Amino acid sequence: MSNPYEIAQLGAKVLRQHAELVDQVDSPDIRQIINAMQTALAATEGVGLAAPQISRLKRIIIVASRPSSRYPNAPLMSPTIMINPVFEALSDDQEKDWEGCLSIPGIRALVPRYKAIQVQYSDEQGCAIEQKLEGFVARVFQHEADHLDGKVYLDRVESSADIISESEYFKLFTH
Repeated sequence: MSNPYEIAQLGAKVLRQHAELVDQVDSPDIRQIINAMQTALAATEGVGLAAPQISRLKRIIIVASRPSSRYPNAPLMSPTIMINPVFEALSDDQEKDWEGCLSIPGIRALVPRYKAIQVQYSDEQGCAIEQKLEGFVARVFQHEADHLDGKVYLDRVESSADIISESEYFKLFTH
């Protein structure tokens, strides 16, 4: 499947800008952004996507954990559209684990994230949703939410020694 929506790459200004709140969930523009995000994500082996990654500065993310060659141990969940997402850590407990990003191909890094979070967002119908996320899915949410604030996962790395090539990652962790 070809991807008609180019994923912004590290260095693109859009990845360093703050996304705007969505005020009208049912507007044609927001529907178009969501459709574009779904199409773009489906054409990858990614587990999430933020609107700024397709050069749209709106506070929309998709969390779509699924096993793939990039994330063989990812839990399977239905892709979830989250509009104006926010979260609160349920404790100070953080865990470092490996992350990659469709906007930063070829690199993986150990990134500290909260283990358990309480999230709030609106779904595509504008309904308010609140839920607890843990583990890998909580990590994906936090990674995508960072994109809405102009951050990439490399901004959270504690040491440059925690950054490796994706080819080394696969040698080390998938055998």
